[in-house]
Amino acid sequence: MIVEMKNIRKQFDGQEILKDISFGVDSGEVVSIIGPSGSGKSTLLRCATFLETIDGGEILYMGKKAAHTDASGKTQYVSHKELREFRSYCGLVFQQFNLFPHYSVLKNLTDAPVEVQGRRRQDAEETAMELLRKMGIADKADAYPYQLSGGQQQRVAIARALAMRPEILFFDEPTSALDPELTGEVLRVIRQLAEEKMTMVVVTHEMAFARAVSSRVIFMDGGVIVEQGEPDEVFGNPRMERTKQFLRVFER
Repeated sequence: MIVEMKNIRKQFDGQEILKDISFGVDSGEVVSIIGPSGSGKSTLLRCATFLETIDGGEILYMGKKAAHTDASGKTQYVSHKELREFRSYCGLVFQQFNLFPHYSVLKNLTDAPVEVQGRRRQDAEETAMELLRKMGIADKADAYPYQLSGGQQQRVAIARALAMRPEILFFDEPTSALDPELTGEVLRVIRQLAEEKMTMVVVTHEMAFARAVSSRVIFMDGGVIVEQGEPDEVFGNPRMERTKQFLRVFER
């Protein structure tokens, strides 16, 4: 297992957002998480990538424990030094790209590998250019984010995450800020990564994409996993009434 999340709980201002969530992702799997807004999907990803702390449960990467709840009910994380290693296992691509506006595209990709991972700048730049070619935007290496379309910015964001050589890539609704044409650009990139067996977890509202690309689909609502299974099972023959209600909206 690349990542395991066991009995995860998270609350904000006394409101429970995640209620005893458990799931794992194997190497090469593409797991799509679907569900209505406010169901806890993005919070789950932020907990998995250590942008939010959990209030209960366990998080493991590569079989090693990053966080757990002790006998007193308090959540314990590993040391800051150890947490840096755990963070290196995962990358996160946000809805709003989150590129550094004052950095060129190339510097957006090379800064963290050099400064955080200690890689040689030449090696980092070679990797970055290879990734930009893969994304079809090598000619934008010297451009700045404001000079790019939304689809191009999101492809830069994906390349930036891949430049850190993560074991698993998380996507938080990567097309929600894009129009339909630009959405297609980004989904093609994710589809290509899936074909290359990149391990991914994708929070998405693109149902056709989730059905076509995923190894497994998780439907969340109200902070719990309502149903999960292979795409044809969840989309073609959902067991739970709440899943059926949600999917009917997309069939209209």
